[in-house]
Amino acid sequence: MVAMTDARATLPVDRPLTIDDLDLLPDDGCKYELDDGVLVVSPAPVIGHQIVVQRLSERLSAFCPPSALVLPGPGLVMSRFQYRIPDLVVVEVASIHFDDKSVTRPPLLAIEVASPSTAIYDRNRKKELYAGFGIESYWIVKPDLGKPVVTAFELRKGEYRQIAEVAGDETFRATRPFACEIVLTDLVAGPWQV
Repeated sequence: MVAMTDARATLPVDRPLTIDDLDLLPDDGCKYELDDGVLVVSPAPVIGHQIVVQRLSERLSAFCPPSALVLPGPGLVMSRFQYRIPDLVVVEVASIHFDDKSVTRPPLLAIEVASPSTAIYDRNRKKELYAGFGIESYWIVKPDLGKPVVTAFELRKGEYRQIAEVAGDETFRATRPFACEIVLTDLVAGPWQV
């Protein structure tokens, strides 16, 4: 908490924040994003969230062609004042460099693993921003132990259209950004299930 207070004291208060200002923030496990120059802070995710992100990354990587790459949690620079950190993205290998700090071109796919505190934001504001940036596909995964859900959107004429909603023990089959299959219950399976 002290580090956060100290970091906030060094942030400018007389103008919108920019991506350069993010370098002033502590490396404390929180997720720091910008929404039109306003700082958005999310706490470190719970273990279940991290398990789902890891399993999604593994499954997508198994289907991913050599021309693409699955990246967990990269920064996404949409403008000087708009910076997001999706849980996972799929990018074209040709669009990134090994020493890049953030992704600067629209990924092929952005995935958010929703938590109760972010579900409305993911379904509304982030969806709007990702569409405006030109991200072709957007998935929202709800990691419910009893009935996990994935809702998939594809960009059509500048807006996202829902193309699928799959839940429970069903298999989610996607064609974009590449063909893949994900059994939703596999994402949350473990000894913690009743």
